Amino acid sequence: MQRIRLRYTKRGRLRFTSHRDFQRAFERALRRADVPMAYSAGFTPHPKVSYANAAPTGTGSEAEYLEIALTQPRDPRRLRELLDASLPPGLDIVDAVEARTSGLADRLTASVWELRLDGVEPADAARAVAAFNAAEAVEVQRLTKNGMRTFDARPAVASLESLDGAETHSSPADRPTDQPCAILRLVVRHVTPAVRPDDVLSGLRAVADLAPPVPAAVTRLAQGLFDEETGTVTDPLAPDREAAEALSKAAPAAAATAPTPEGSA
Repeated sequence: MQRIRLRYTKRGRLRFTSHRDFQRAFERALRRADVPMAYSAGFTPHPKVSYANAAPTGTGSEAEYLEIALTQPRDPRRLRELLDASLPPGLDIVDAVEARTSGLADRLTASVWELRLDGVEPADAARAVAAFNAAEAVEVQRLTKNGMRTFDARPAVASLESLDGAETHSSPADRPTDQPCAILRLVVRHVTPAVRPDDVLSGLRAVADLAPPVPAAVTRLAQGLFDEETGTVTDPLAPDREAAEALSKAAPAAAATAPTPEGSA
């Protein structure tokens, strides 16, 4: 059984696609692309697809991950092309590697988010960010299925900064040009309870009374292992690429040192 790991995006209006909607669209894409999927056992077999840490509905993402199991080997790059062509624009398969290591979900320990605050002056956002970073604790509330919950959002935030236009992921066409617009960059660790971008926005309102006049446009730029020394989030597919590269280098060496069959020329 071959396992393939994919990175996909949720862009534009497709950011409002729920995780269940994406699952249905992806399973249709698997059928259209004639992917030789492995299936679970039982009375209602399902294709073996493992989703990892999906972004909330309404947020965009450049870094969603899943893993599929195949009954026949396929070239990851060709498979990516076929699946991408079978999905609607906005749900894009942008990377594919053969799984050579274990624990993809364990490597998703942090996310990088971009928060676009239309109608907010950058200077006001910068002051709110400074207040948030200076606070020892930032208590926020979230409505859960068990009622209202209060928790400290500050420990999960590895970094929060206000950016100028040249540093942003968003293009100028994505936002009004006749209104102020603040852009925040957030790196948050995946902890329990999970701290989401909207929790950080609630924290900014609590510590600095920052309340954007319209809902923030939120995009996940990356997720992976958090490097404590550099404060960066690393590519979770890199170990699989490195393992594949090491295997490809080892194969010619092993062939060169293999004993020659007795009696051959």
